Amino acid sequence: MPKSRIRKKADYTPPASKQATNLKLDSRGWVAPVMLAMFLIGLAWIVVFYVTDGSLPIHALRNWNIVVGFGFIAAGFGVSTQWK
Repeated sequence: MPKSRIRKKADYTPPASKQATNLKLDSRGWVAPVMLAMFLIGLAWIVVFYVTDGSLPIHALRNWNIVVGFGFIAAGFGVSTQWK
């Protein structure tokens, strides 16, 4: 049985200028620090509320301070959707 011819494929080299431009525009180095900061602020808010028996961080909010703390944590999860 005869052998089939081997086809040689051309090597692909992506254009350097286009690739370098995309990396600079899509820089998302701010996402991880902001996400972690939101998580830590929310956690600290809730911990301070429980440790001070509700007198801090904002006494007028009373138990709504828990919602504020979880709001910061939820915002951290919202920011995490931007992470690539």
